[in-house]
Order: sequence, then C-alpha cells, then structure tokens
Amino acid sequence: MAEFKRLTELLERFKADSGEYRDWDVPREPATQERAIRALMNVRPPRRMDPETLALQDEYLQARSVAVGVVGLSDIPTAREAYGCNLPCADRISIWQGDITRLALDAIVNAANSRMLGCFVPLHGCIDNCIHSFAGVQLRLECARRMGEKGPDYEQPTAVPMLTDAYNLPAKKVVHVVGPIVEDALTPALEKDLADCYKNTLDLCRDSGLRSVAFCCISTGVFRFPAGRAAEIAVRTVADWLAANPAAMDRVVFNVFRDEDLRIYQTLLRA
Repeated sequence: MAEFKRLTELLERFKADSGEYRDWDVPREPATQERAIRALMNVRPPRRMDPETLALQDEYLQARSVAVGVVGLSDIPTAREAYGCNLPCADRISIWQGDITRLALDAIVNAANSRMLGCFVPLHGCIDNCIHSFAGVQLRLECARRMGEKGPDYEQPTAVPMLTDAYNLPAKKVVHVVGPIVEDALTPALEKDLADCYKNTLDLCRDSGLRSVAFCCISTGVFRFPAGRAAEIAVRTVADWLAANPAAMDRVVFNVFRDEDLRIYQTLLRA
C-alpha cells in the first residue's frame, strides 16, 4: 500500500511539473501509472526539478532496480567459461542477454543520437529511451549541460563518446556514443566509424579508470547496420584493443537483447 501511495504521489508530481499534462486522467492501476511516469519523463525537457520530487523519483527508480534484479560481473560467465572460446582475451569478454539497465558494471554504453539528450518518444523501446528512463531526469539535464558547453547548435560527431554519471542505474557511468547510420549501402567508411565507436569508448573507459563495460549492439536496429557484420567488427575491435591494452580492462560484455543477436555473438565466440 505504501508503495502504491508513493507511485501515485510521484505521478501527480510529474503531472504538475509538466504543466501541459497537469489534468491527465490516468487509471489507478500501478502498471498504467508506471507507464505514465515514464512517458512524462520521456517528453520532459532538460530542466531542474524540485528536490522533493527528485528524491521521490530516486526512491522509486532504485526500488525498481532492486525489484527487476541487479546483475554483476560474478553473474556473467566469460566467453571461455561459457563457450570454450580460444581467443587470447576470452577471460575478459562475455555475452549477456537482457536489459542493459540491470548491469552493475563500471559503465554501460548508450547508442545515442547526435543531440545526445535521449529519446523524446513516449515509451519508445530503444536503448536510449530505456537508459534515460531508468537513470532519471538528472541524466538528460547533465547531457544538455555538456552539449550546451559546445554551443547552441552543436551536434555530437559519430564515434566520439561522452561520459556521464548513471544516477539511479546500478552502473557507475554511462558512455553515450553516436553510431554510423547506413543510408544506402554499407561502406568501408561506415565500418571504420563503427570500429571507432568501440575503440574510442574503450579508450575513454581506460583513461577514466573504468575497468568493466557493457556494449549494446551499436548502430543495428534503426541505424540499419547489418547485425552480423556489426558483431564481427565489435568482436574484432574489442579483441584487438584488449591485446594492445592487456592490463586496462577486467571485462567487456557484449549485451544483446534479441535472440538473433545472441546467436550471432555465440557463433563468433565459439569459432
């Protein structure tokens, strides 16, 4: 009962904060109210929130994190343990299928767009939306501040990662990176851009003292990079980087969501 009361209060506060949706009549079922809160977070522009509402949001998101289950490195077998992988770096790479927002690693990677402010489409299923939704409204505000420092019309270049706090996520940090977009045919330049997404992110983690990171399937999906080729580039680039930086990273996790992507990575790491 106390949990439902907190959920209802948080929804009313987000409605009041929005102004436009102040009178939104949301059914009182918890699942519907949770979706409504997420939708209001998704459309909310980057601005400060009053401390009481922010504290209530943080309590809600941290309780959600515990409820869905936090996954740490000890819960994820290495590629050598799981698949008998014989790559030299097999003890430092893994595949994990599931929601990246559950991972308690030093960093998780967000496939961002060039505005770097998250997804504004209510309840959209992209990873950008999920990460911003479960990190909390502080993440969009930090991203806006960082982008604003570059100028009013600045857009983040492809393969240039940006590091932020993770707020209410179990990870310590989020690395936001813009992957290449395949408009027509796949080209060597696009393949290099994707490889640079992985290399530059790993460089940033190393230089920031972050020793574990989970990569999503950058540029697949709406950016239309073929999943099989993207995975080949990811595995090759990560393996080469780990060979060149043998003491810099404890674990790199290839996070997949779809069964198809899981099969692709398993095939590559069983070879």
